[in-house]
Amino acid sequence: MGERLSTVIVGGGPAGMVAGLLLARAGVRVTVLEKHRDFLRDFRGDTVHPSTLDLFRQIGLLDELLALPHARFDTATLDLLGRRYTIATLRHLPVAAPYIAMMPQWDLLDFIARQARRYPTFDLRMTTEAVAPVLDAAGRVAGVSLASGEALPARLVIAADGRRSVLREAAGLPREDLGAPMDVLWFRVPMPEGGAPADVPLGSIGRRGMVVAIPRTGYWQCARIIEKDGFPAIAARGIDAFRADVVALAPGLAAGIDAIAGFDDVKLLSVALDRLTLWSRPGLLAIGDAAHAMSPVGGVGINLAVQDAVAAANVLAAPLARGDDPDPLLPRVQARRWTPTVRMQAIQRIAHDRVILPVLRGEVDHVPFAVKLLDRVPLLRRIPGRILGLGFGREHVESPLAGAGR
Repeated sequence: MGERLSTVIVGGGPAGMVAGLLLARAGVRVTVLEKHRDFLRDFRGDTVHPSTLDLFRQIGLLDELLALPHARFDTATLDLLGRRYTIATLRHLPVAAPYIAMMPQWDLLDFIARQARRYPTFDLRMTTEAVAPVLDAAGRVAGVSLASGEALPARLVIAADGRRSVLREAAGLPREDLGAPMDVLWFRVPMPEGGAPADVPLGSIGRRGMVVAIPRTGYWQCARIIEKDGFPAIAARGIDAFRADVVALAPGLAAGIDAIAGFDDVKLLSVALDRLTLWSRPGLLAIGDAAHAMSPVGGVGINLAVQDAVAAANVLAAPLARGDDPDPLLPRVQARRWTPTVRMQAIQRIAHDRVILPVLRGEVDHVPFAVKLLDRVPLLRRIPGRILGLGFGREHVESPLAGAGR
């Protein structure tokens, strides 16, 4: 293992970029590979939860991050069968920013890239696609092969290339599919100009389905929950029927719904819920969606991915900076993150079975007692708020700071 080789991170999403920042901050030579020319891809997860915001506070970047345009969300409301319920609050959380910051993911990733470039050991290569791991004579992962035909050697490869990770498949890491009953159609609905936006709850559930509306600056980022593989049938009914279904569920969106001119304005997310049962092999570690694809329920995917990145840096940064062999340490990352991942996925599966499936089957005919109780007892709303905002097994930055950067 050559000491001069970089740690190579495949994937410039939140997991890969945060891992790259923290490793470079510790003095590790790190190269992040991103196959696209920029980060401008719409309808990626745009929710930055309090647990993630607090990690930026720990490394002194929270104020700069919050200077970026964003909206803030600290209370979850739900319209269910025609009545409004308040079901969660984050205002009580013991962190500097007790709310979810909603900002375009490209702004977040550009921000992280700017901060990481302050460190001379950080290298971000755009339009650079890794297609397979490179193995040495002993079968250890020793780098990656690129779409260009080049082979890039590495001391360690971190697969952060998402739920369709080519590296985890090529490396033969075993995956458990937990199943998902739905897909999601994402779209934007503009807020009215020159006045207060309409009163639109976070979630609207009726006998004809479910719509989620996340308030952003000047628009709602909306999601229509549909049956798995059900998009062709919806498209066959036409865009007018789609718009009418959305407004029937969330009337407050009516003023801006015509902005959806056609299905080109609608993005299909094929929902997956799975996890690797083994996150590493010698020379390779998977984190984020490459290790565990999360359902969009709760919008927690980004934040679990970032927590993985912090755990990886906590375990690996100092040894990598010293030139130590990382292989014996790789299972420790999975050990730290396994229980939080399993617990959050268990909650998502419960939501699938008890909320999403009945909605999709048109079986919603009453308001669950738990929803009524949360609405009537404000103190109880702190429980789902804490799970949503901080999750399980919250990480803290323990990786060292080698210098002040450039």
